[in-house]
Parts: sequence; structure tokens; C-alpha cells
Amino acid sequence: MTPTYESLGEIDPRVAALIESEEARQLRSIRLIPSENHASPAVRAALGSAFTNKYGEGYPGRRYYQGQEFDDALESEVIARAKALFGYPYANVQALSGAPANLAVYSAFMKPYGGRIMAMRLDHGGHLTHGSPVSVTGQWWEIHPYGCNEHDVLDMDAIRRQALEIRPDVLVCGYTAYPRTIDFEAFGAIAKEVGALSLADISHIAGLVAGGAHPSPWPHMDVVTFTTHKTLRGPRAAVILSREQAHAEAIDKAVFPGLQGGPHFATIAAIGVCLAEAATPAFRLYAHRVVDNARALAAALVERGFHVLSGGTDNHLLLVDVRKSRKLPGKRAAVALERVGIELNFNTVPNASELQKPLFPDGIRMGTPSVTTRGMTVADMPRIAEFIDRGLALVKSGRLAEGESMWTDPDARDTLRTEVEAFASGFAAFQYEAG
Repeated sequence: MTPTYESLGEIDPRVAALIESEEARQLRSIRLIPSENHASPAVRAALGSAFTNKYGEGYPGRRYYQGQEFDDALESEVIARAKALFGYPYANVQALSGAPANLAVYSAFMKPYGGRIMAMRLDHGGHLTHGSPVSVTGQWWEIHPYGCNEHDVLDMDAIRRQALEIRPDVLVCGYTAYPRTIDFEAFGAIAKEVGALSLADISHIAGLVAGGAHPSPWPHMDVVTFTTHKTLRGPRAAVILSREQAHAEAIDKAVFPGLQGGPHFATIAAIGVCLAEAATPAFRLYAHRVVDNARALAAALVERGFHVLSGGTDNHLLLVDVRKSRKLPGKRAAVALERVGIELNFNTVPNASELQKPLFPDGIRMGTPSVTTRGMTVADMPRIAEFIDRGLALVKSGRLAEGESMWTDPDARDTLRTEVEAFASGFAAFQYEAG
């Protein structure tokens, strides 16, 4: 008999209680972290399926274990869905997350200590695995970062000039904190001109690409990586796409046996479900409403005097310089907003003040994938901006003495939290028809 949720409570009441608490917390909060979303009940069911019992190193038809009939059929089906949805002829669905997916691509085409990567600098919106010195990608390869211009956007002419000088082996685009449209065609052309492999890490915008709310990297980029749990609304996992057979073969070998052992078949099943969902008209509507909501939220914050980087957004996320806006460090702003039921994250911003440090940055980052999944629309974004404005108005600026409260009015804070929870609790946990 399949275990029921009640049986979990009987077997492990502590874990059951934590799961219930987390589910309740998510429903009473306004979750604006751009890298989070709500997976559908179908995706969650696949994650808990019998495929979690299986092990099978290798690829379909080439396993090192017996009893792989349905594992092979499953992985082949999910590969076909990934290729159909994104238009690439080759796909690997075994990568456990975005970091090993990117590492697999680099290791497929460069030897450690023997290659050059050109990618966006972390404090301008890049990712740890795009060459940060605290990541092995920044320790094993020679990194040449590019960044935003004085208007907080990419300058493709400047990137081309840098690429012509550096001649990287891999040119990376696709970011974790960049609110504008990525010109994949221009990046692909630059990579071709300098003889580099072009890599698009579309982890944040994969769902927008699938839903037609952001241009596709096909056919401009050689290789594409993406996680499946952000705007794509799937499980914690990653997919690697490629347009050349030689690239695909090198990537497959880098994933297994290069970096990983047996694939996580239950997760692959959940990837398949989210890809099927992403191919529907309802998801296409969802993707466009994510962008509409982000633009509406950015506009509402600008109206309230917040400094929104680059003036707005073209995708699912936006950056706010709260040091310029409210004379607050980003971390204090993020912690304070969590206390009133609004979840986002502190984040570095381009062209920041001299006070900015990774753990104490000038900005906060927010996005609309989760709230859109729950059915919030552009009509709700001014209310969310109001909550953010009111919350930060209650936070003290300047250096705090040890043990000093960050709040100017704890009673007003508690009142605001009650309002936020009442607002958030009025929306469903998951709404297939967004809005």
C-alpha cells in the first residue's frame, strides 16, 4: 500500500510537523524570491513515486544495472519533451542541479587550469558557477568577467571588444540578477567570431522562454543549461541542451561518469511532468503574467520613490537599491521584510556604493514567479509595493548598537504582519490558470 501523509506523522511526527509548518508558512507569506516557486501537485506526486527506489548508472539502453525497462522509457520520454519544448536536438536530463550542470559543460570542453571563461561578474548579476573565486569554476579556470554599464545594463559592443581581446574558450550569458532581456543572437555571434563555445545559463528564465515571454537561445547558443525549479515550476534539478552531436556526447560523458553516479529517476519523472505542464496554453499565460506582474511591481515601487535598477524589468525579477532608496543596507531590509511576512533576498547591485559587500550589499532582489502561481495579478502588485514601503519605513537606518531593535514601532510592525498574512492567505496554494 502506498504510504499516506498520515502514516508519515505516525512514523516520524517531528518531520511531519516541520512539513506542515513549512506548507503553512508558504501560504501565509508573500514569497518574492525569484528562484523559488510552487511545484504543482502532479510534480510533487512524481517526486514521491516508485522511481525513487531505482538506481541505474548510464543512459537509456546503456545501463550498468538490470531492471531498467521503465527507467529507460522514462528518461527517453523526458529527453524528448525537453527537446520539443526548447527546440534543441540534444538534451541531458541527469544533472542534479544547476551548479553541476555548468561544471559538466566546462569540464566537457576545457581541462582544469587550461581554459578561459568570460562571464558576468557576480556582483553585477552573474552566478557563483560563472567564475566566482569561491567556486571551483573560478579556481580551475581563468575567468574574465564583464559587467553592466553606468545605466545598469549590458553593453554588447563593450562585451564584443572584451571578447576579441580575451579570446575566451567559453562565453557565458544568462544571469541570476539581471532584469533585462538577454540578446542571445548577439552573444552567439560574438562567440562565433572569437571561436568560443557559447553557453546560455537560463536557469532563471527557462519558464519564460518555454512560455514565449522571453526570446529563446535557439538557434544562437551552442549549449544551454537551466534549473527546473524556478520559472519552469518543477523539481530541484537541471537540464543541459546542445545543438551539436559532438557537444552532446562530450556533455553526456562529463555528467556520467565524469561528475555523477546514478541519476535520480523520481526527479527525472518530475522534470517530465513540469515539461508537459510548460507545453500547455495555461502555462504560456502564466509565463506572460509573471512578466506583467514584475513590471507592475517595479512601476509601483518606482512610484513610491524606490530606486529600481535599470528603471524596471523585462523578466520575472527586479533589483532595488535600498541604500539609495531608504538609506538601509540590503540585508537589514530583507530581514525586516521577512519579519512582516514578505520574503525576498538581499543582493549586490551594479555600480554600488563603497559600502557594498557580498553579505552586506546595497540591494534587495525580488520576483513574481511564486505569487503569480498563486493567482496574484497586476492589480495586486501596488498592494505588495505598499506593504514593502510600510515595512521599510519602520526600520531604523544607520548603524545599530549591539542588541538594539531595528524597529521604530513594533506595534505597527505587528499590525502590518497581520495584514500581510491575511492578504497572502486569500490565495490558493497552486493555481493552474494563473490569475
